[in-house]
Amino acid sequence: MLIANIEARRLNKVKTKIETLIHALSQLFKLNIISADYQAIPLQGGTVGNVQLVMGTAETVDGKKLPYRIVLKIQKKWERYGDLGSWRREYDLYSSDLGSTFSDGFRWPTCYHAEMNAEENEFQLWLEYINGITGLDLTGDMYVQAAMELGSFQGKLYAEQPALLQSLTNLSQANFMKNAYKHYRSWPVVYDYIRSEDCEIPQHVRQMLIDIDEHADEILARIEQLPLVLCHRDFWVTNLIYTDGKIALIDWDTSGWGYLGEDLASLIADEADIDYMVENYQRCVPAYYQGFSEYADVSPIADHCVYEMILLVFGYRLVDGYLHTEDDDKKMKHVLTLQKIYEMKSNPTS
Repeated sequence: MLIANIEARRLNKVKTKIETLIHALSQLFKLNIISADYQAIPLQGGTVGNVQLVMGTAETVDGKKLPYRIVLKIQKKWERYGDLGSWRREYDLYSSDLGSTFSDGFRWPTCYHAEMNAEENEFQLWLEYINGITGLDLTGDMYVQAAMELGSFQGKLYAEQPALLQSLTNLSQANFMKNAYKHYRSWPVVYDYIRSEDCEIPQHVRQMLIDIDEHADEILARIEQLPLVLCHRDFWVTNLIYTDGKIALIDWDTSGWGYLGEDLASLIADEADIDYMVENYQRCVPAYYQGFSEYADVSPIADHCVYEMILLVFGYRLVDGYLHTEDDDKKMKHVLTLQKIYEMKSNPTS
């Protein structure tokens, strides 16, 4: 009897999934879809969620057959340090009117169906599949475009302050970056290591991290004087998709209130192309401010603090990665990334 009940529940879930797929495909094609076959393969990314590419052929009520590809993201409840509501944030945002604030050149994937299962603390999103250039295949010009489009998006929202911003109750808080930095700094394993005689990281790089610690309160105070904007907070190359001359941005679960320029730290330093980090820093910061200035005056901002934000967000994180990998190539990559951050100081943005 128990086996029969389990099998019945499994079949019921499959039936529900097909029904939901047909509904999502009807939204995708804006047609009455009556049936669809499917196969699913896992997609890269989605480290805390189950992300699948679902593809097959859909059939309309008049017998037309349409090939399709659609993304299914299933997210179960989990707890991120200092941001407990993040697990369901994408569902909440897609259920809001945030999508209306995007432009033709900067947007998220269209959501065809969003469903929350409160009993199982799980949601499903059926999303547009966007095929484009992403990750380390992005060119320098694409980085610059992403920075400019981000600046325009944030500048428009900052200047217009649409009412919907006040209705977005599940957002990460402005002190998220500061708390994350202090959390990493509190770990003796990384804090003590860069100050120890056994540390194998070059001395000038270690001193860069020690200096940021010694001036952290002053730096954070300067950052907290910058305008508050709606940040993505995971604005790194794997979450960017360039297609048809436009930028699409996925994985909004860490988004919330942050400081002007904060997202650039991820774009420039989060597993980006090390060889071009300094160049991207020099080009992307001005492009970002150019985009922002289309809507809001940035002339009073004398110090953008992006370099400091990169160190606060990624300094100890890179040391932690260095200490906790046995792979020599990965160790070298962490050190090289820190070296490129060091070089940014002597290669300022224009």
